[in-house]
Amino acid sequence: MKYLFSAVIGCCFLVLVASFAFAGEQTWSFESEADDWTPANGSWSVEDGIYKLAKGGRAEHSLVGDAAWENYTVEAKVRLDEGNWAGVVYRAQSEMEYYVYYLNVPNNKTELWRHKTGAWDARDKIGELPGSNVTIANDEWFDMRVVVEGDSMKLWINGEEQGELKDETGAGYPAGQAGVWAWETAASFDDVKVSGDAIAGLTPVEPLNKLATTWGHLKQRF
Repeated sequence: MKYLFSAVIGCCFLVLVASFAFAGEQTWSFESEADDWTPANGSWSVEDGIYKLAKGGRAEHSLVGDAAWENYTVEAKVRLDEGNWAGVVYRAQSEMEYYVYYLNVPNNKTELWRHKTGAWDARDKIGELPGSNVTIANDEWFDMRVVVEGDSMKLWINGEEQGELKDETGAGYPAGQAGVWAWETAASFDDVKVSGDAIAGLTPVEPLNKLATTWGHLKQRF
């Protein structure tokens, strides 16, 4: 019985360690400089806790994170200050190879494109989603959340589910960095968060309480 008890404790410890190592999130509030972000093109700056892009050319974006990230959720607050198109990037394999879900002000919809090598504006359209219970406009903050798993890419705006699109072309990107993006638009971004099973950085929810509870149950059984 003594050895069985030790084995059970060891298994519980391994489960807890695994939760520390493999489930996590990384966040950027831009209260200081965005030193770990890499602008691909465009004029970027941090002002008053906001990551800002000056109005410029096509497909201006900045990237962050690990090119090995696969299935994850990316969230960001997005504001279109001047212009019509801005959004979030994910699965960026390089500064020219990535997906972007972006807000379209004139048509009140969100578009999904896969960018590719050749030029900043070399890309293929995957699809679009009409605005559902949202009105996309300038000078307003929008909470965008994209959940990507396999070829499925689900989108929420301000907590309202917009729908799901899939890249079924066979030319998709299986992994890559996250980022923010705009097209001939001055835009502001804040509170970017990337979360997923393989992203380091998260402390599991109340791990000490979980350990204490588990220990209590074990003591009662043994």
